[in-house]
Amino acid sequence: MLIGVTTIALIAAATGITASVGNTFRYTQRSVTIPGPDGDLARVLTLPDDEDARGVVIMVHGDAPVEATHDGLYAPWFEGAADAGFATLSWSKPGVGGSEGDWLSQTMDDRAVEVSAAIDWAHRRGDIPTDAIVLWGASQAGWVLPKITASRTDIDAVVAVGTAINWLRQGRFNLLAELDHDGADADTRTLALAESDRTRELLERGASHEEYLVETTDDDPMSAERWNFVMSNHGADATADLRMAAGRQIPVHLMVGAHDRNVDVAETERIYAETFGSHLTVSHLDGAHSLARTVMEDNELIGLTTGIIWPRALLASGTIDDYRSFLVSFGD
Repeated sequence: MLIGVTTIALIAAATGITASVGNTFRYTQRSVTIPGPDGDLARVLTLPDDEDARGVVIMVHGDAPVEATHDGLYAPWFEGAADAGFATLSWSKPGVGGSEGDWLSQTMDDRAVEVSAAIDWAHRRGDIPTDAIVLWGASQAGWVLPKITASRTDIDAVVAVGTAINWLRQGRFNLLAELDHDGADADTRTLALAESDRTRELLERGASHEEYLVETTDDDPMSAERWNFVMSNHGADATADLRMAAGRQIPVHLMVGAHDRNVDVAETERIYAETFGSHLTVSHLDGAHSLARTVMEDNELIGLTTGIIWPRALLASGTIDDYRSFLVSFGD
């Protein structure tokens, strides 16, 4: 504990020296609050420094209680978009960072309605460039992006980062990948798979949280709120929505990490390729699920240190260059 506290203290001291370089980004940012389907949502609007943008990126978060800037981790993405001439609109999930509501009460359909409401709001504003609208989404957003794309005619392109196809298959893939990464022995694997099968059976028969608590052997069981969220969404599968979205015939750019342990990105790439055909481009980055360099996800202290001092270094080499290049080129 002493080492951790000392290290963090040194990081904090160093931040005063390095922040002027490491945390200075090429964009202008404003805080805005607008009505959402379940209450006001706290948002940030990021613009190029000259505020002359040709379009806007709408950010759709993955799982977890994410606030509008992802605690600063989105800054390189904001900067990449600004360098390409795009504004970015991002907001804190309901119940997070000043937003009203509860993100754990949402289905994937609810999330799509929320994003669509944000786009409608952007159209009504005079200071948001909606001539070109790009959806950016990560991980869990894979079940949200195609719903929005299929239901609207004003989406001009999609950037998908490590998006999943099927909720239950994704969960099993993640479990097996983590067991492999941890070098789990045969007994540990057997117990983990049995717990996974037990949980899946409970979900499929609509068991209550109380039943789940009786049945689970997990040392850290899901809360009632999390259980209800998973119960509402465990049947999610993006395949049908992706087919509907493909009818729009707009550019879709898939960005995948070579070391993704959360999502079977090989499955995602295969299904996207079958669905979008020539409208799909794919970039393979030497990163983890979030496209962070693997050491950032495997070592919390290194990730924290880098996030404070030099957040641009969090992501795998070439990630933001690739993103910026797509934004620059998709409308050509």
